[in-house]
Amino acid sequence: MKITIPELSLVVLIGASGAGKSSFAKKHFKPTEVISSDFCRGLICDDENNQAVSKDAFAVVHYIAAKRLAAGKLTVVDATNVQKEDRKHLLELAKEYHCLPVAIALNLPEYLCSDRNQHRPDRNFGIHVIKRQREAMRQSLKHLKREGFRYSYILNSVEDIEAVSIHLQPLWNNRKTEHGPFDIIGDIHGCCDELEALLQKLGYEVSPQNHYFHPQGRKALFLGDLVDRGNRILDTLALVQNMVVAGTALCVPGNHDMKLMRKLQGKNVKVTHGLDKTLAEIDALPDDKRQLFSQETVKFLDSLISHYVLDDGNLVVAHAGMKEALQGRGSGRVRDFALYGETTGETDDFGLPVRYDWSAEYRGKAIVVYGHTPVVEAQWLNGTIDIDTGCVYGGKLTALRYPEKELISVTAQQVYCESTKPFLPTEDLLTTQQQLDNVLDIDDVLGKRIIETRLHGRISIRAENAIAALEVMSRFAANPKWLIYLPPTMSPCETSKQEGLLEHPSQAFSYYQNQGVSQVICEEKHMGSRAIVIVCRNEETARERFGVTGEGIGICYTRTGRRFFSDAELETQMLAKVQNALEISGFWEQFNTNWVCLDCELMPWSAKAQELLQRQYAAVGSAANSSLNQAVAALEMAAKRINGMETFLTHYQNRAEMAVQYVEAYRRYCWQVESLADLKLAPFHILATEGEVHNDKTHVWHMETLAQICKAEPELLLATAYKLVDVNDTATGVAWWEELTSIGGEGIVVKPLDFTRKGDGAERPLRDRTLVQPAVKCRGKEYLRIIYGAEYTLPENLERLRSRGLSRKRSLALREFALGMESLERFTKKEPLRRVHECVFGVLALESEPVDPRL
Repeated sequence: MKITIPELSLVVLIGASGAGKSSFAKKHFKPTEVISSDFCRGLICDDENNQAVSKDAFAVVHYIAAKRLAAGKLTVVDATNVQKEDRKHLLELAKEYHCLPVAIALNLPEYLCSDRNQHRPDRNFGIHVIKRQREAMRQSLKHLKREGFRYSYILNSVEDIEAVSIHLQPLWNNRKTEHGPFDIIGDIHGCCDELEALLQKLGYEVSPQNHYFHPQGRKALFLGDLVDRGNRILDTLALVQNMVVAGTALCVPGNHDMKLMRKLQGKNVKVTHGLDKTLAEIDALPDDKRQLFSQETVKFLDSLISHYVLDDGNLVVAHAGMKEALQGRGSGRVRDFALYGETTGETDDFGLPVRYDWSAEYRGKAIVVYGHTPVVEAQWLNGTIDIDTGCVYGGKLTALRYPEKELISVTAQQVYCESTKPFLPTEDLLTTQQQLDNVLDIDDVLGKRIIETRLHGRISIRAENAIAALEVMSRFAANPKWLIYLPPTMSPCETSKQEGLLEHPSQAFSYYQNQGVSQVICEEKHMGSRAIVIVCRNEETARERFGVTGEGIGICYTRTGRRFFSDAELETQMLAKVQNALEISGFWEQFNTNWVCLDCELMPWSAKAQELLQRQYAAVGSAANSSLNQAVAALEMAAKRINGMETFLTHYQNRAEMAVQYVEAYRRYCWQVESLADLKLAPFHILATEGEVHNDKTHVWHMETLAQICKAEPELLLATAYKLVDVNDTATGVAWWEELTSIGGEGIVVKPLDFTRKGDGAERPLRDRTLVQPAVKCRGKEYLRIIYGAEYTLPENLERLRSRGLSRKRSLALREFALGMESLERFTKKEPLRRVHECVFGVLALESEPVDPRL
């Protein structure tokens, strides 16, 4: 016997004790799909037969079943379920989660059940229990469908049970195996002239069989409301129906289509909202064709599925939209939502129902494309888009090309129907998504989070770190709409064994050589402050792309998202200079963009770290020089009178010399900033432009491209010096580092030639290989005095510092790098700001992890 059950359903096994329900479940379903009441009793009290805990056991059964159904998983309940009351709560669960309930009853004779129980030592109840269960089941079997079970199967013998084969049937809305490409077309309402023009614009042709098809195999997807209000309603129906029958299109029903179907079925419906025009066209048909047309139309409309889930669950189409919790499910409520959306129960000033804006709270992974509510322009909101652009009201007929996300429209040839509500362009300067992003949802960033990244898989963010990030972001950060990226931390190279040195480039070169990297780029490390600079071509771009108004053409912010400058005028002047350099160098035309995000170093260091210098470095240097000079003077006097003081004197003279070197080390990176002329900006990454993240380019490409831009504004912009080094011949790289550090330079940053590089390991697929460090810094001897203290070069201190561990720092650097790239990729794909900020907050949260800040 073949039993077909929907792939998403709640299967309720019914039968007396001893009927073989558990054996049946074990044979036909996965262990994880079956929830046994006996097993749940055992979870509670270690005794599967303890009836005293049945109430708690069934609470566990219902809880697990609810979680599985919410997750869209087939669920099987293994319990006697012979009483109507026992099944009532399970039916409520199926209704709550929009799953189809299925009953499978094992209706075996009483004697057989009793005999089986006698052979089970753990079943010590009397035969009267089985009699009572059998009687209750007998009274229930004929009423299962009336109770609410969509499908019910009764197996009356052992032979019936043994002959069963279970087949899972995909729901009719499950088209996940269809990947497109698709052309999704909004509400037509009988505007067939515009539909034909749109199909031609999309590249469709008419076949010899008189249906439209696309020569490249694209498929049209109609969002319903084919009928009413327009001037060629029956032609529209015929065109769409022919395409669906030919397999070149899919169609979901609209509320107007269902109303027409009910009318043609003889139901009592009000002839309003343009239905009169459809009926008039039908009445104009010859008598011998009218009835056949009506029958075929009813058959076609009745066959339409409420919504479709396509492309591995990444695309959902429905007439009025579809909440995440309803996608891929089947119930009356799901169908109603697909047809009408969700209303508040109120009416507006025009007598129309006030619709609840479900898309404002949508957080699903699938793109949802819908219509129903006419809008002047189709706009994305949280991964959803309404493409009903009111063709019948004189607007446009719009299609969304998927997966390209390209909107194609044709303008209405005339106004076919006056809209009850004025169909006029809004005066809003910001898009619907940008307006929603004015207030970000705290639930999108709080708590433990797992963020999926393309480069580094899943990255976990701890709840306590998320709170720290929220504190920084809410109190100190710039306008969040600018914050599309935060840069990662950078790990130093391994500890050097060379005398007097803690870091040396040989260790950096060896690291990359061990990772299978053959060429690296060495970039001069500027002693400034990390700065992210976003520049737009004009303020209109800032509004259109970032949703920012009244804040100029861009921003310069720190690696923690704070505005770099407290002086707004100085920032404006600097951004204008950068914009001018981009204009002169032809950057906008070269990259076909109106904005750019740059990763830079802004000098001097004192421009941002003035307070740190005064309170920490200068204070330490001043105190050290004062006290040590006095100590040396005293020891010099003592040495003249006391023998054996030379050792102490030499020691303090060395300490005094190191204190001087400490002051000289930080003074190299400080100068007075009174105007823009005192600043230097050294860009080293072109992070992103419109539609593209430039992590697929080599670092040499970044250096050469930025050097051309820097030439246009040499007073402000500084091209970063670099050298390309073969890891098998590193002499030039080492010599350059020695040269730079000998004249007071901070050091170099060593990077693989490729912006993103996976480690070596030919035995593993590329996707399984781990990222190598995107950059490793190698700092000079004198610069490290600022980091580790004036006397870090003393042999005993160096020996202790050489035991520093890098594993946490390197793990942090990789995770932050992956999150930074992910945030940019999401932004360039025009995902909602909350999705971008998930990664930005992640970087800020990771900064709270306990890692040695000197590394």
